[in-house]
Amino acid sequence: MLENKKILIGVCGGIAAYKIATLVRLLIKKNAIVKVIMTESAKDFITPLTLATLSKNAVESKFFNSENGVWTNHVDLGLWADAYLIAPATANELAKMASGISENLLTATYLSARCKVFFCPAMDLDMYQHPAVKSNIEKLISYGNKLIPAENGELASGLFGEGRMAEPETITNYLETYFNPKNSNLKNKKILLTAGPTQESIDPVRYISNHSTGKMGIAIANELKERGAEVIFISGAISEPILKTLKVINIEKNITAEEMYEVSKKYFSQIDIAIFTAAVADYSPKEISNEKIKKNEDEFTISFKKNKDIALEFGKIKTKNQLSIGFALETNNEILNAKSKLEKKNFDMIILNSMKNENATFGYDTNKVSVINKNLEEIHFDLKSKKEVANDIVNEIEKLLL
Repeated sequence: MLENKKILIGVCGGIAAYKIATLVRLLIKKNAIVKVIMTESAKDFITPLTLATLSKNAVESKFFNSENGVWTNHVDLGLWADAYLIAPATANELAKMASGISENLLTATYLSARCKVFFCPAMDLDMYQHPAVKSNIEKLISYGNKLIPAENGELASGLFGEGRMAEPETITNYLETYFNPKNSNLKNKKILLTAGPTQESIDPVRYISNHSTGKMGIAIANELKERGAEVIFISGAISEPILKTLKVINIEKNITAEEMYEVSKKYFSQIDIAIFTAAVADYSPKEISNEKIKKNEDEFTISFKKNKDIALEFGKIKTKNQLSIGFALETNNEILNAKSKLEKKNFDMIILNSMKNENATFGYDTNKVSVINKNLEEIHFDLKSKKEVANDIVNEIEKLLL
């Protein structure tokens, strides 16, 4: 799968740099052509001689050779590669990449690269969770770069948690999948995905909504796009960055349940798969005041009407050639309630979230899900980053197409 593919590896200064020797060996065994760029600090963790010997190519680290003046052309390196892999990607280098700073050969080549760029974060637990680092990662994803998520495990500090660089075998699998899009049966599939919260107005300044941030939906949409699908992304206002190549509808403003239904209806007959990740309001006020409701009485009552159940409505009309994927967020009798929704709404698969799980559901960057298919078979996953969860979910969707 990687035969004659030109892989450029940018090695940053982190303890995980020792894994790059194994990674290079794996890639060479698969007949890839490998070149390596190192930052100066990376040389403290692994020698250029080691990587040059394994890759069978000279290792570059400077813009020019001070002894003979020969220039290392970062533009040529960026044009040469079929894929550029930054591993380990430290917090320092991620910040430079996200900000367009090119003070070393690795980052200058990144800015010149026309190929797909993969990056593998590696740092300690608290660093990986810091808002600045998370923001830089999201920026890089929004630029079209591919994140290979950090894994959970023992860290150099002695702490245990998320931050370990992905193993060389995992990284190799990501590259193989990228270079073989035909292996994905989602290629060219048209997919409608709803995400985020809906909002139901009470008066001009108040509304009823929920805590959904759209993070899970965005992660799934990005993963689908990476596998060659055409994604129609329908959402209320959310702040998370998304791939610019997605067809995005209505992300800049709030959206009601009725509006989300109407927009989705325009596209439903055209799509192969519908994925309903949005947290849609079940009810909305019968009447919306044109003016702000004043605080006068000790008690205040609002009458509600039931909204359309978007997934249920489309479950009634979907064809045998269409798939419908639902989500269930439950607080009790989770499996039983999810299976009931699966059957009632004519889903082909449902993804269950439980509010009992810590560090999962709304607002978190991690999630813990169970997948239930049409045959009522259950698959339970551990707590993972939402990007990893998206990968698991999309893998299960691919199985439905076999």
